[in-house]
Amino acid sequence: MSALLEITDLSIAFDGHTKVVDQLSLSLNPAETLALVGESGSGKSVSALSILRLLDERHVRYPSGAIRFEGEDLLRVPEKRLRQLRGRRISMIFQEPMTSLNPLHTVEKQIGETLALHKGLRGPQARQRCIELLDLVGIAEPETRLSSYPHQLSGGQKQRVMIAMALANEPDILIADEPTTALDVTVQKQVLELLAELQRKFKMAVLLITHDLSIVRRYADRVAVLERGVLVEQGETGVLFTQPQHPYTRRLLGAEPPAAPPESPAASEQPLLQVEGLNVHFVTGKTLLGRTKSTFHAVQDVSFSLPRGQTLGIVGESGSGKTTIGHALLKLTPSQGAVQIAGERLDQLDQRAFRPYRQRIQIVFQDPFGSLSPRMSISQIIGEGLEIHHPGPPQDHEAKVVQALQDVGLDPEARHRYPHEFSGGQRQRIAIARALVLQPEIIVLDEPTSALDRTVQIQVIELLRDLQQRYGLSYLFISHDLAVVRALSHKLLVLRRGQVVECGDAGRVFSAPQSPYTRELLSAALFYQNTSHKKPNQLP
Repeated sequence: MSALLEITDLSIAFDGHTKVVDQLSLSLNPAETLALVGESGSGKSVSALSILRLLDERHVRYPSGAIRFEGEDLLRVPEKRLRQLRGRRISMIFQEPMTSLNPLHTVEKQIGETLALHKGLRGPQARQRCIELLDLVGIAEPETRLSSYPHQLSGGQKQRVMIAMALANEPDILIADEPTTALDVTVQKQVLELLAELQRKFKMAVLLITHDLSIVRRYADRVAVLERGVLVEQGETGVLFTQPQHPYTRRLLGAEPPAAPPESPAASEQPLLQVEGLNVHFVTGKTLLGRTKSTFHAVQDVSFSLPRGQTLGIVGESGSGKTTIGHALLKLTPSQGAVQIAGERLDQLDQRAFRPYRQRIQIVFQDPFGSLSPRMSISQIIGEGLEIHHPGPPQDHEAKVVQALQDVGLDPEARHRYPHEFSGGQRQRIAIARALVLQPEIIVLDEPTSALDRTVQIQVIELLRDLQQRYGLSYLFISHDLAVVRALSHKLLVLRRGQVVECGDAGRVFSAPQSPYTRELLSAALFYQNTSHKKPNQLP
């Protein structure tokens, strides 16, 4: 079988720096799924973006190599020819749908744009095709979603819209760059099963880029492993997973989170954090006079407790209210219900009165790059809270910043640099240091490992476990990754549509779940852990 896409001796460099990809050679056959794996910075996304020459040509150069699609070298064709291929013969699902979708355009306009460019469809014809595509990717009541904007969609819905755009012209090749990052396990399974079904229907070749090896094992025909821009191993999926040859591949395959958290201190009679009857409503409609017309009940009568030195894991699908609970505890979102820290009521305090308590309960946000100011140095970012809560001499603040960086395993000299100079795992450590520097009692961790490679995830897990034991911290750990939740959590809270469906000892919930919904979540997580290599179209 002749290859549909051939990459030969490809090297990529930026602004004269060392090569980020060195002599890469790959081939992709019709109707095949090739997975490109490796840690952050290994060159996966850069290689994929180069296929359609989507990298900034003012700063990128290709010292060697060719990228041939049906024999045509895409590195040397004119821009006009590339525009004919992009979205028509070769499509791409980008890593982060929220930043890839235009926030000012409706779903209909964004899908319709590619239909107009490549097929000349406009008006009622384009609208009907948009509805067909949304229905194809499993969006309920597609007619009602045509006028929606990206911010009005859940994570899973945004990802499905991206897939609909990519498949609008039935391409020969689909490049899927981390298509399920930050999606919960049930939605992740739905999206991947959908891609596999559509691949069979359209006989597409798929280049799958992911850091999740359980997905690779389930869906890929062949695997190529990149380490720092160099292809170290490639082969059939079943063979590579059972008989990896390169030490780097073996290290990737062996990177699994611990099966359980360390033993926790005995819980005292009074929990550190006590939440009773927490409710959060969001206004969804107002009258012309500005009065509330309709609301969405995002969190419904949620109650839980968190002992000192322990971790409470909060899990559930997108839109279940996990992050909303974390924001409500820090008064970042208005709420009703009783919230106590060490017996002190916080829910009745206004923002001014609550301010001193912010040093006792801190938060690490999901996206460290978005939550770290690009205009501030690391020292300024970490020290900002000290200036507010602990006014004092600059040298005292600097000493605490240095200590916080050492606590999270970073070189103190890094405090003079800026967020864009660090990898994803390093930025997450900086975000943890910013929370840690105030010596809080509770840290809310909102998906702190969702976009990290498994090897980096394990480093962050070990860091969090070490800090908890060293300083007696209590964590509220929000995540869709049940393997990571299991490694850290002593107690588990399972949410569905804003309501608690199960709560209890994490070991008990994982081993003997009581709720059908919890069993469904665990089943979806275990779906990828099947050690045998079977693609969905091979299942009975």
